[in-house]
Amino acid sequence: MPFTATPIADLWLFEPNVYYDERGYFYESYNEQTWASVGIHTHFVQDNQARSTRGVLRGLHFQEGEMAQAKLVRVLEGEVLDVAVDLRTDSPTFGQWYAVRLSAENKLQLLVPRGFAHGYVALSETAEFAYKCDNFYSKAHERGIRYDDPTLGINWEFDLQNAVISEKDQVLPFFKELF
Repeated sequence: MPFTATPIADLWLFEPNVYYDERGYFYESYNEQTWASVGIHTHFVQDNQARSTRGVLRGLHFQEGEMAQAKLVRVLEGEVLDVAVDLRTDSPTFGQWYAVRLSAENKLQLLVPRGFAHGYVALSETAEFAYKCDNFYSKAHERGIRYDDPTLGINWEFDLQNAVISEKDQVLPFFKELF
């Protein structure tokens, strides 16, 4: 089975079946029937893509309320450390985080359900990151948490003093300010 449960409920790792031959490789990056066969019924409405250079850290982002988003994330080129934080206040893993290296080589994907903050840091010279969303972007519902929040204590596997972080992400509130 290509699905692996993580220590946080509803956060799934997906490893597609990849078919290699002398021409290269082929795989289905998403098939709604495959996901439905294990009880995951997420309908995606938007695809996004970002390119980053080594040390670019994006996150931790989420949308709240009716505009919350689930995301299916993967890397097309390079490698990132991908992080999801459980923000579901009724969850036994509320405030816990999970990190996984996603790369063009391993082709792993992470399903980040609604109710999670999400971010990543580029570990390779460049990284091309793609993700599907089950809800449309809404600036009015956009929120975030500081990447270096001491309550969360995320190990980004990268020296944060050398990270490239947007001004917007540098001034996000801390976890305790939101919850």
